[in-house]
Amino acid sequence: MTLLGYERYCDEITAQTDQLRAVIAGADLFAQVPSCPEWTLGQLARHVGGAHRWVEAIVRTRAERDIPEDRVADAEGPAGDDPAALDAWLADGAAKLVGALREAGPGTGVWSWGWERTTDFWARRMTHETVIHRADAALAAGAPFEVAPDVAADTIDELLQCVGFAAASGDPEAAELRGPGRTLHFHATDAPGEVDAEWLIEFGEEGFGWRRGHEKATVAVRGPLADVLRVIYRRLPADSDRVEVLGDVKLLDFWLERTSFG
Repeated sequence: MTLLGYERYCDEITAQTDQLRAVIAGADLFAQVPSCPEWTLGQLARHVGGAHRWVEAIVRTRAERDIPEDRVADAEGPAGDDPAALDAWLADGAAKLVGALREAGPGTGVWSWGWERTTDFWARRMTHETVIHRADAALAAGAPFEVAPDVAADTIDELLQCVGFAAASGDPEAAELRGPGRTLHFHATDAPGEVDAEWLIEFGEEGFGWRRGHEKATVAVRGPLADVLRVIYRRLPADSDRVEVLGDVKLLDFWLERTSFG
């Protein structure tokens, strides 16, 4: 696993938000988001902008405990449905978050729900939160979805860490990912040589483990990295013709049903 680095994450929060804004620009804000059917495209944008402002408040105040979202200023976004106001609000929220992260610097202690209670956790988490919801927005708007290979690979790494953390924390669905002799292999077919874009997931008596690597598995998913990412995050059906599934499809379904995130 190779982290991208604190400054790169800060850069990516801005870049990913700008790309999200570009997808939303001119799109129907009332269109349903197929991968998040409880949201319209406008509600998805407000979720992302609200998350940025929530984390900004945590980082800026060096919070030692969770901050209720109803105590975060301007977390719901502008009144009405003016696309220009929503776009400006999204840009402003990302800028404020990145500003707070850079002012605090890496390694600063703050509350988080995860395994690491520092600003580093949030810089990485908000990068990938924005990446995945940009995929949602692209799906709703009928736009293409592309992402830099190293960012996509780290997005997958982070999900696997989140699943491991959930299992260790007693999450009942994640705790079911055990039992020896079952393995999954995710293989990106278009990643450049400097990006190791293959993952092996092994179920064991004590729960699942994972590593980067190429090995034969009970079930394998092969395809372009952006599509493998979307399958893992349940933003693309595993039976899509954009990927190839080899082996025990039921095991893949079992995994996906218990690892939804983002």
